[in-house]
Amino acid sequence: MKVALCDTEQMSVRPAATPAPAVLPQLAVTPGTAFGIYVHVPFCATRCGYCDFNTYTAGELGGATPDGWLAALRKELALAVASVGARPVDTVFVGGGTPSLLGGSGLAAVLDAVRDNFALAPDAEVTTEANPESTSREFFDEIGAAGYTRVSLGMQSAAPGVLAVLDRTHSPGRALQAAREALAAGFAHVSLDLIYGTPGESDEDLRQSVEAALSVGVDHVSAYALVVEDGTALARRVNRGEIARPDDDVLAHRYELLDGWLSAAGLRWYEVSNWSRRDGECRHNLGYWNGGQWWGAGPGAHSFVGDIRWWNVKHPLTYAERLGRDQDPVADFERLDGRDRHVEEVLLCIRLRDGLPVTALTAPEQQRAANAVTDGLLTRNGDRLVLTDRGRLLADSVVRQLLDD
Repeated sequence: MKVALCDTEQMSVRPAATPAPAVLPQLAVTPGTAFGIYVHVPFCATRCGYCDFNTYTAGELGGATPDGWLAALRKELALAVASVGARPVDTVFVGGGTPSLLGGSGLAAVLDAVRDNFALAPDAEVTTEANPESTSREFFDEIGAAGYTRVSLGMQSAAPGVLAVLDRTHSPGRALQAAREALAAGFAHVSLDLIYGTPGESDEDLRQSVEAALSVGVDHVSAYALVVEDGTALARRVNRGEIARPDDDVLAHRYELLDGWLSAAGLRWYEVSNWSRRDGECRHNLGYWNGGQWWGAGPGAHSFVGDIRWWNVKHPLTYAERLGRDQDPVADFERLDGRDRHVEEVLLCIRLRDGLPVTALTAPEQQRAANAVTDGLLTRNGDRLVLTDRGRLLADSVVRQLLDD
């Protein structure tokens, strides 16, 4: 189970060379699939030691600015509607980085840029990630009035020692207060993100973190095992022997504890790393896992439309310069063939509580699935295959077993 939270590659202030623009093939959204917009905000006030997402602190921007990024974003969204047509958008997700650094008015401008090009479906889900330190009751009031319907807050832990190892700057109580402020502002859907398995964390630390998150009354919790990513400050500390690498057996034990506590409180798992109350699931992420289509706008953002996946140039300055010259911000793309799509369907659907349709598997794969049922890793629920509790601990291994030719 992999942590996916923020990006901190070792990068120069500006890329040494600007790659030539890629030219996308003609795009066509697959009929009958959900369509979402992802907006990547690349700015962070500080860099967390574990983070390897495509984010930049002030000294790494090389002259790029939030205003320049927003102007470029508007141009990319205009390019998007010209490429795929003005179809309704089912979900919008603003991630980062730290979107809340833009403030309420900045996030309102982002959503306005989406609306200027695409019509939102009447029941569209509109989510933003937020760092507790850059939020307030006024912030939540403003983004709620702008049309956001869901907030995802990075909590990570309620234990000060764990937050210190992760280089998180917020106090243990600030994430909880931010969640209360969001709920008081009228947000029906508020999520808290936890990390488990940090060196030095105890079972009791985790219990207190889960209980704290539940005490606020949020309807969604995401929990990710800490992964030591190459090139991060955390990896350098591990390699120097300053702290221990997370232990797989400990991670499995902590996952079982998490699942038990969250389930007992009425939050059921709907994806291996996500739990929610009724109707609290993140529909945008479900779109990814269920084979939906999306346009990812912003530096380093990935998109998937039809059978084409592409990704933008990573640095915000290069991104803005490309679009300022009316060029694509695309770094490269790939066309997925039938085998690629099949592998992704198995890889993603098997992680869901709803499971994977048996008919999605080839005959040899169905036989291997029967073996996994016998081994207690999968269970048959009607015409779908669902991970057992033990299978969730070994989800990646189950996928390899099913697809092994």
